[in-house]
Amino acid sequence: MWINIARIILRNRVAFLIAIALFTAFMAYKGKDAKMTYEYAQMLPDDDTTNQEHLYFKEIFGEGANVLVIGVKDTTFFQLNKFNDWQHLSLDLKDIVGITEVVSVGRVVNIKASRREQKFVTKRVFPDTVKTQHQLDSLAQELNNLPFYKNLMYVDSTHTYLMAITLGQKVLNSKERVAIVDSIHSKARAFAKKHDLKLEYSGLPYVRTEISKKIKGELGMFVILAFIVTAIILYLFFRSFKVVFFSLLVVAIGAVWSFGFLALFNFEITILTGMIPPLLIVIGVPNSIFLLNKYHAEYKKHGNKIKALQRVISKIGNAIFLTNLTTASGFATFILTTSAILVEFGILASINILGVFFLAITMIPIIFSFLPPPRRRHVKHLDNKLVKRFIDSLVHITEKHRPKVYISTGVVLVLIVIGISQMHTTGYMIDDIPHNDPMYRDLEFFQEEFGGIIPFEIMIDTKEKNGVLDLDNLRRIDTLQKRLAEYSEFSKSMSVADAAMFLRQAYRGGDPRRYKLPVERERVRIARYLRNAKESGSLINSFIDTAKQITRISMNVKDVGTEKMEKLKAKIRKEVDSVFSPEKYDVIITGSSVIYSKGTRYLIRNLFISLAIAVVLIGVFMAFMFYSWRMVVISLIPNFIPLLMTAAIMGFFGIPIKVSTILIFSIAFGISVDDTIHFLAKYRQELNAYDWNISKAVTTAIRETGVSMMYTSVILFFGFSIFSASEFGGTQALGILVSLTLLFAMFSNLILLPSLLLTLEKMITTRAFREPLIHIYDEDEEIELEDLKVSGSQITKNSE
Repeated sequence: MWINIARIILRNRVAFLIAIALFTAFMAYKGKDAKMTYEYAQMLPDDDTTNQEHLYFKEIFGEGANVLVIGVKDTTFFQLNKFNDWQHLSLDLKDIVGITEVVSVGRVVNIKASRREQKFVTKRVFPDTVKTQHQLDSLAQELNNLPFYKNLMYVDSTHTYLMAITLGQKVLNSKERVAIVDSIHSKARAFAKKHDLKLEYSGLPYVRTEISKKIKGELGMFVILAFIVTAIILYLFFRSFKVVFFSLLVVAIGAVWSFGFLALFNFEITILTGMIPPLLIVIGVPNSIFLLNKYHAEYKKHGNKIKALQRVISKIGNAIFLTNLTTASGFATFILTTSAILVEFGILASINILGVFFLAITMIPIIFSFLPPPRRRHVKHLDNKLVKRFIDSLVHITEKHRPKVYISTGVVLVLIVIGISQMHTTGYMIDDIPHNDPMYRDLEFFQEEFGGIIPFEIMIDTKEKNGVLDLDNLRRIDTLQKRLAEYSEFSKSMSVADAAMFLRQAYRGGDPRRYKLPVERERVRIARYLRNAKESGSLINSFIDTAKQITRISMNVKDVGTEKMEKLKAKIRKEVDSVFSPEKYDVIITGSSVIYSKGTRYLIRNLFISLAIAVVLIGVFMAFMFYSWRMVVISLIPNFIPLLMTAAIMGFFGIPIKVSTILIFSIAFGISVDDTIHFLAKYRQELNAYDWNISKAVTTAIRETGVSMMYTSVILFFGFSIFSASEFGGTQALGILVSLTLLFAMFSNLILLPSLLLTLEKMITTRAFREPLIHIYDEDEEIELEDLKVSGSQITKNSE
């Protein structure tokens, strides 16, 4: 088959180039429509119970993750000019299109009972502009007499004050959110600069916006770094600007295609899909290395350029196709996770990897058929003394020191067991942000002062109309809140019970000592006051549904990690059930914190499954290639050990299993097995050439493929290392750990695999192995070169 493919490519080289150019232009045109994502990635499937409960909560009470908060710690906060500027800042922010509400210490309301009108009257504690310092001091004392707001809008003991900015639903998940957050920053910075204050920012809209901006900035940085790193290494290996230019041209076109596919599938740029262009550069360059190494080796052997190019396609095209297929399969398994962000990543990565293979197998032979043949200095890398010594040492080890190889492998396995035993699973919402990043420090500020910024909700269905306002239920809510207050992980909770206590305080003349739940007689009178003053009912209405049957307890939780979050949720469930009998009440525990925790555990479980599927798929490919289950087992061993070594390193260095790190194993396995395929493909060829002399076949395979495997491993090592420059911890870990895994895989495939082949030669070289399902090109097969016509002209067999 590959002989015919070589004939088609070389006979129609101009047509191929024109088609590629036109398709690339089309993809570049479509790629300009690729957009950044501004939505929170859905990690749970639609039919998941936790996800459905959260959607039910939002249907009744609305989105809870749409508040951006600004905090300030200042002992002189209630200084007249400063406080008035804070008031004007809140007004300026309220005027920004897309912001629906701004609540701060200066905009809180007090409730008073009008005995004459028998209703509650609401009035803001502070006017927009306070006229005198004496007036401000008096109003500050009035605020201090309102327990409802303590530890919610301010912390009196630390002089910390809060401003909560609510973003509208239309802009929350759109591009406009970035401009709004930038505008908030600009206005807040002006206030901070004027008064020499440090403002802290947090809230999920803020975190998501800042992460989106970082992703966008890193996308361009990674593409540039990938080009620079691969260009330098390619030139050091080949000493040819033409090789560097055209190799990078192939992957550059692939990167353009990736943006086109992104737009065609209507996907958005996320932290994962944003990695695809630089990944294609790093993964795609090894295709060119194998093709060009073979081209140079063939040309050096017989001096015929066209013959060398057709052999490049027909002799290693099958092996390169399989290596790209296995790599694409490793990424494609992410499609099975049912997580939108991973599914999109899997689809795009797998399609584009195969696209880069197509570009390499067509463009490299075609372009170099137009160029002059390689000169002496271009093929000099094949005789590099340092490389030859390296390859000779590998041959010497596999021939003379196999026992040492197995002993060393045994020692490594022991260390692996120890390291893996120390691994743990966790996940934090902003764990990937460096701890010295302002965003992380701001989160710590709010966690320390207010107890966190991640929504945690308890929704209680009393199963009775007006059941929420039943005094017994209010007491139950108050009891549960007091128990929740004992958990240091939570902020102050808010509920209809707090609103009822606020109203009782107002009904009893504003005395802060009356901030307690009303008795039955007071509850009836307060209800009458509420009916007479509709505007004050909003205080309670935000905590109940229209039928007054369902209520909620709202609070924020610290970013404690998925493991602790699950234990915390289990404890809260016990607390809830002890107060609200499951037989009489339906209680849902939800919020962004719960969704993220469940989603993280769900993804990790699915990623382990996808890794297992990747192993099976690649095993099937190997079986089709070699038609021997023994060879499949032998080929997988040197690829499992590097993965286990990486897992052990994670255990030793305390790197947890989470979504960003579990990705490493599927990616690394799909890539590392490429070396195995190249080695075994050459091994089979040499078995035929040496009349099934396994020792000679192994030695020759090491010498023939070792150079290319070393080149590609170096490219991949330094190529993936660029991701260590990321600001995201997960991306850094992915870059470092994948680099190490692939380096381990190179030595494993060049030392352990040959050693196993030599030791188990009689066991694995069965008749089945001699008759593969997938044909590998034989050294003696040739294409009728005189039949190859290009653009109407004959390609002759004359040496260039």
